[in-house]
Amino acid sequence: MVRPSEKPNRVHYELDLLRALVTVADCGSFTVAAARLHSTQSTVSQKLRRLEDLAGHRLLDRGVRDVRPTDIGETVLGYARRMLALNEQLGELLSGEGVATVIRLGVPEDFAAGRTTGMLAEFSRTHPQVKLEVSSGLSRALTEAYDRGELDVILVKQRRGSREAVACWPEPMCWVDSISTPSLLLNPVPLVAFPPRGMYREDMIDAIEALGRRWRISFTSSSLGGIQSAVADGLGISLLPARAVTAAHKVLGQESGLPPIEGVELALLHRAALDPQARALAGLLIRMLEQGAA
Repeated sequence: MVRPSEKPNRVHYELDLLRALVTVADCGSFTVAAARLHSTQSTVSQKLRRLEDLAGHRLLDRGVRDVRPTDIGETVLGYARRMLALNEQLGELLSGEGVATVIRLGVPEDFAAGRTTGMLAEFSRTHPQVKLEVSSGLSRALTEAYDRGELDVILVKQRRGSREAVACWPEPMCWVDSISTPSLLLNPVPLVAFPPRGMYREDMIDAIEALGRRWRISFTSSSLGGIQSAVADGLGISLLPARAVTAAHKVLGQESGLPPIEGVELALLHRAALDPQARALAGLLIRMLEQGAA
């Protein structure tokens, strides 16, 4: 009887013995297994006998033509394979081979679909060792996260030349109203806007006040899809990138009296010390934007 304060002797199963068992079971032959292990048949046989002694069970049925695991041998094989796999993973981790490079990318919401996600999916397939973490949101929030060191590469919208960037592209802006139920002539003018501190919000308010029109915020959303739907359904007018205009929107031109909004650009920023994989991703983003809208 083992007393509570005493522990029974534990058997330690060496990986070398378990590897011999797995190889013999997979090959169905001691001779073939010995060749695969770069060993001799007698050495492999000795390892199997030692493992069976430790286990207290016969693990292999040695037939005339082949070798098969016993019932308990099948159970031991399952554990042996997992232990060998864990050992392999640990070796890769410590050698650096299995450590994935993490790239933290931030993009505006209107870039979080379409060509952008297709490009990111292709990048992930061709760079399996890279762990890609993508965040979408308002440009101001993305820039603040970048400044805090939480993002490595960002694509944001900003005032032209307000911040030095790796690459920049003009971002055409459009005033939009609903085709089915327009709101421009209402008094006060209902505005569909991003939350306070959103880039286009102040532009809209300043432009409406410059016309001497009264205004009110009728709908606020941090979601581009929410803004698009609210305008389409007649909740108010808004200011959107040309890429975000849908078939349910009416673009308000000069005849509306609303001034053109210029000076907005797309800017790509990344840190100076960047992994080669992250630089490759930044290069793909640049080529995509140079070819047209996302």
